[in-house]
Amino acid sequence: MDNTWSLLSSAMRRADAPRGLAPGTVRRVARFARPYWRMLAVFLVLTVVSAVIAVSTPLLAGKVVDTIVGGHEAGLVIMLAVVVAGLAIADAGLGLVERWQSARIGEGLIFDLRRAVFEHVQRLPIAFFTRTRTGALVSRLNNDVIGAQRTFTATLSGLVTNVIQLVLSLGVMLTLSWQVTLLALVLLPVFVLPARTLGRRMADLQRESAQLNAGMTTQMTERFSAPGATLVKLFGRPEEETAAFGARAGRVRDIGVRTAMLTRWFLTSLTLVSALAQALVYGLGGWLAIRGQLQPGTVVALALLLTRLYTPLTALANVRVDVMTALVSFERVFEVLDLKPMITEKPDARQVPPGGVSVEFEDVRFGYPAPDKYSLASLEDVSTLDNRGGEEVLHGVSFRAEAGQMVALVGSSGAGKSTIATLLPRLYDVDSGAVRLSGVDVRDLSFASIKETVGVVTQDGHLFHDTIRANLAYARPDVDDDEIWDALEQARLARLVQSLPDGLDTVVGERGYRLSGGERQRLTIARLLLAQPRVIVLDEATAHLDSESEAAVGEALTHALAGRTALVIAHRLSTVRAADQILVVEDGRIVERGTHDQLLAADGRYAELYHTQFAEEPTAA
Repeated sequence: MDNTWSLLSSAMRRADAPRGLAPGTVRRVARFARPYWRMLAVFLVLTVVSAVIAVSTPLLAGKVVDTIVGGHEAGLVIMLAVVVAGLAIADAGLGLVERWQSARIGEGLIFDLRRAVFEHVQRLPIAFFTRTRTGALVSRLNNDVIGAQRTFTATLSGLVTNVIQLVLSLGVMLTLSWQVTLLALVLLPVFVLPARTLGRRMADLQRESAQLNAGMTTQMTERFSAPGATLVKLFGRPEEETAAFGARAGRVRDIGVRTAMLTRWFLTSLTLVSALAQALVYGLGGWLAIRGQLQPGTVVALALLLTRLYTPLTALANVRVDVMTALVSFERVFEVLDLKPMITEKPDARQVPPGGVSVEFEDVRFGYPAPDKYSLASLEDVSTLDNRGGEEVLHGVSFRAEAGQMVALVGSSGAGKSTIATLLPRLYDVDSGAVRLSGVDVRDLSFASIKETVGVVTQDGHLFHDTIRANLAYARPDVDDDEIWDALEQARLARLVQSLPDGLDTVVGERGYRLSGGERQRLTIARLLLAQPRVIVLDEATAHLDSESEAAVGEALTHALAGRTALVIAHRLSTVRAADQILVVEDGRIVERGTHDQLLAADGRYAELYHTQFAEEPTAA
């Protein structure tokens, strides 16, 4: 039964198999598997011994029959029976050891591949994550890694076992009776045909089922997230949502029933063909035995060897496809590993000098790279990558913030303010010019030093689905509870956390949605305070908050900014009036600079933005 299921799986993979591999894939697989060569050698030896035992057992069974028919002593029969039992025990033991060795190799490869991909993905640019489907990327870490592991377990062991069994079985059968062997091979096409024909139909059904399941997963993921559920509650039609989900689920049900019946038909047909082949062996072999041309035990041995012949022949007919299908998983993993990080650390990277940190942009020009430099079409679920990109979005931006100063960036949406902010923590590298911290180009600094120096608060205030303590300790793993409570106090959040039943062990939910927008922002500010950066970047940190939450966050930011160099992007101009320098950014250029009073007196773009924003709020203005 296991062999039959293996044949069905093989045929299904063949129907959906890839047509080719990228050059060098096999060599890369070999290099990746090099640490396991000793275990692979032992595994292959065990597989060879197991195959030899599988072919030896039918011969011994035939010998037992001949001994009984020949009227030999009972002792010989008992001895042969003991040998058969011993081989069965040895085969069982070998199977356990072989499985243990296979598991060690397979799980080791899964560990190595997952760790390598996870580590590499963390070094890819932010642009990669803005375009990639998270589910597709996770699939590379799960499904494709497991598919790659199959190369060294099921496919490799199956290839070796089937080749040895085929050669030995065919050689022994031809030795015993070439007439019976040739007759048995006549039915081979009838044996192989159901696997391939039915396999294609099964593959089509499985592919449709996978697409439907993916659709249901996408629908559930989008509708069951906090923002999605809110949207459905406000604008959705639950009955239609349920009907759409039910249509997909119903089709999956129908496919399941049809697949079950096709599978049963497949198993029945293979069992029937095998039985017919055995009938031919018994018929011709029995006729030859009656005429004295064969021994009765030889007929039994031929019948038993028949299964050792048909199964390997059918499996080896698809061996190339099996290997290609398994190797394509490696290729998909290598696709991710081949993506260039784009931003790398120099071998002799420096540390940011101690003390207060100045920030300087000198004639910075920058354009977002084209997607083909950092993304994959398969991860974006598109046929070809969008080739747009590379256009310059920052044109000669220059400014300087002395240590402890606050510089504000204001301007229209899409003017380039957030782009400027992403260059400071080196999420991207400039095309020309330089970004410096305390006079040192960020490209000459170590990643760790930049992370310790520059802290960022974004407008969404992202949190992990974890406890408050874990989210805060992410900035400093060695932090103690006293420091956490002190940061919460400065962020004006301590009283709220103390009122929660689980306190610091309260789980904030996916993206922190169990907290209000203002509470999430204050929690990210507390995390920033624990990190103790010397430079702070605030990217629209209060853009989506109400007045009360904005006031609370603003009070927390006052503590966060004290004594630190700050780069603040603000939509609400009232929050930047006290900045040491205000830069007005339009179309990737700084068109005005100065203090609040200076810019109002100049009556330029800043004055226009300011008066427009406060036209209906004379008191605030």
